[in-house]
Amino acid sequence: MNAPALLGVRHHGPGSARAVRAALERLRPRAVLVEGPPEADKIVHCAADEGMRPPVALLAHAADDPGRAAFWPFAAFSPEWTAIRWALAHDAEVRFIDLPAAHTLAAPGTAGRDGPDGAAGPPADPLAMLAGAAGHDDPERWWEDAVEHRGAGRPGDGGPGDDPLGPFRAVAEAMAALRSLPEGEPPGGEAPGDGGPPNPRDDAVREAHMRLRLREALKEFGEEVAVVCGAWHVPALAVRRPVAADRRTLKGLPKVRTEISWVPWTHRRLARSSGYGAGITSPGWYAHLFAAPDHPVERWMTTVARLLREEGRPVSSAHVIESVRLAETLAALRGRPLPGLTETTDAVRAVLCDGSDVPLDLVRDRLVIGDDLGEVPDTAPATPLQRDLTRLQRALRLKPEAGPREKELDLRKDTDTERSRLLHRLRLLDVDWGTPLASRARLGTFREAWRLSWQPELAVRLAEAGVWGTTVEAAATARAEAAAREADTLAGLTTLAERCLLAALPAALPVVLDALADRAALDTDVGHLAEALPALVRSVRYGDVRRTDTEALDDVAAGLADRIFVGLPAACAGLDRDAARGMRGHVDAVHRAVALLERPGVGDRWTAVLTVLAEREHLPGEVRGRAARLLLDEGALTADRAARLLGRALSPAVAPADAAAWIEGFTGGTEPGGGLLLLHDERLFGLIDAWLTGVPADAFTDVLPLLRRTFSDYAPALRRALGERVRNGPATGPARGTTAPAWDPERAAAVLPTMRLLLGLDDEECGMRLPPGAQHPPGAREMAEAGASARPASTGGGTR
Repeated sequence: MNAPALLGVRHHGPGSARAVRAALERLRPRAVLVEGPPEADKIVHCAADEGMRPPVALLAHAADDPGRAAFWPFAAFSPEWTAIRWALAHDAEVRFIDLPAAHTLAAPGTAGRDGPDGAAGPPADPLAMLAGAAGHDDPERWWEDAVEHRGAGRPGDGGPGDDPLGPFRAVAEAMAALRSLPEGEPPGGEAPGDGGPPNPRDDAVREAHMRLRLREALKEFGEEVAVVCGAWHVPALAVRRPVAADRRTLKGLPKVRTEISWVPWTHRRLARSSGYGAGITSPGWYAHLFAAPDHPVERWMTTVARLLREEGRPVSSAHVIESVRLAETLAALRGRPLPGLTETTDAVRAVLCDGSDVPLDLVRDRLVIGDDLGEVPDTAPATPLQRDLTRLQRALRLKPEAGPREKELDLRKDTDTERSRLLHRLRLLDVDWGTPLASRARLGTFREAWRLSWQPELAVRLAEAGVWGTTVEAAATARAEAAAREADTLAGLTTLAERCLLAALPAALPVVLDALADRAALDTDVGHLAEALPALVRSVRYGDVRRTDTEALDDVAAGLADRIFVGLPAACAGLDRDAARGMRGHVDAVHRAVALLERPGVGDRWTAVLTVLAEREHLPGEVRGRAARLLLDEGALTADRAARLLGRALSPAVAPADAAAWIEGFTGGTEPGGGLLLLHDERLFGLIDAWLTGVPADAFTDVLPLLRRTFSDYAPALRRALGERVRNGPATGPARGTTAPAWDPERAAAVLPTMRLLLGLDDEECGMRLPPGAQHPPGAREMAEAGASARPASTGGGTR
């Protein structure tokens, strides 16, 4: 076999990339062979497109199972990427010579892998062995000194008088020595035995295919061939081995039909901390070394200073100068050719961060690793679903970014409404580009908050979703319809209906509602019905913000509420403690849902159900106490009647556990805010205080344990606050038989002018007129005019 130029490299090494570029400039080969899947030969030309911006990756997936996929990432500083770009710029043939993805993906356990070298490397770490032979205990530091710092005008950078092939000959010799060791793999590997089919992950199998592809190129292009591959494989490619032996090695490999494309990648996914087997510790630092070979330390410190200034830290030019001097001094003391990442990090910590690791962690995250996201041009092959998503991203000005960022959407604006629909549709397809955030106090029903972060794995999810349709809307519709047919719980169907409304999928909604109606008709478990109602009511109440028709959903919600009202009292009987707590949660959920359900008579029927729950003796204490509390809050239960229920539930004849359960349900128990309501609600505090002070002395010792059990769940600070209030004297609220403060219409009317101006209503629309002599409060008109100027013409239904 002829002797081609074998350029052994370290994947994602800027020093290797510069050396490869210098060697190719000297050799000027007619063909460049690169380690990678041969299926990519037909799309490698996309790398020359001006719109292709690394980091990017080749994504190969099984045509019938898109979840079985593998990535081959490339950064701007990857030697393979440098070789590809050089070959395309000089009209040289580019071919990939690694084992085809059709075989790689057929092996079990390949879903989501990062290429062959990302999962199965050499038997031992060659860098660690070489570093140890050179007397270094840190392989990364040794490699940085020996290879990555070659440049910046120093010998070995490929300039005049340097031999660009010298480093590759040295690396090949070192790898051959390592592979000849007893614990290493012999050069060329051994053919698989006869005990079963060959494993596509084995280096011997991959290298056999590389040799076959190399022979083909040598026959076609003669000796003008250069091979860029991992340094570990160089000795195996240089060895002479019969063609028949290599073909025997590859015989019987499993195979699947595959598809391949280019997808954006991120620096963070190139990091070893992400789990990428061929990753590096500092992709951002390596990208800097590759892009700034001259004065890399000065440029790096300037970049760090800029970041810290943006974060509000006082960093001056003097700090930058001093940090550069310190890094260079540390490198000299440690005998290094240039300051490496260790020296620059120590200098940044000492000078720019004042010795603190808190801002240093920010530098490591943002710069040493980084969130750079690559771009793939439109000329690259993509699935129809991917093209439709790209079109929507551009039309809606919603650019993918690797780093997480929060974005608020105003659903009264058409563009934000379409953005929300797109994100909800993608979530239906399990493409979680955006994650909804909990609404904050200043957000109304017409606002949404999202956390957006585009990760490379979403490309695989998008490929999987391609089986549902060629557009995002069509695919989400088909996926929702399938989910409706597969749903086995009523709550799952109501959640799906809500998601269909959020995603504006009118074609899928009838299918979901039919399945929902069938399931509701067959489901007799009141707990299941109670779980399902809140999502339905939210959809009915707030669906008009998105201008969607919710009439059919309103009918289903009303029917569900009626069934809950009929069956709830019976469903609460005979429950143990855990089941009673769960049912108390259902009662709360239904109560909130009924408050939003705009149907005549629904509220009155629910009040009647709560009255039954509060007064029926043999129901669990948690449910009875909670029902009494809800009635009291709604004004359907007088303070006197509440006091009688309290006294009856906590009488000495009642078992302490049942009494504790009632008081827990009444006060809110372990629920967030339950104790705070007791502290700040005069009526609640007064009722319990009046009952407690009225307990006879001989019964007090029996009551005390249940009180301690009930209040022990409160936080210590809350218990202290309750104790302080008790120590300050008896409750003065209305719970001791007094009535609530009288309604003062004049004080209430004082608020109306400001509300009228803020809402843009006249006196008739507001339903009340100003009392004689009432005037607008100072500044009310200015506030209202400012609010009116900022208010859109149509507020939708979200202002209710």
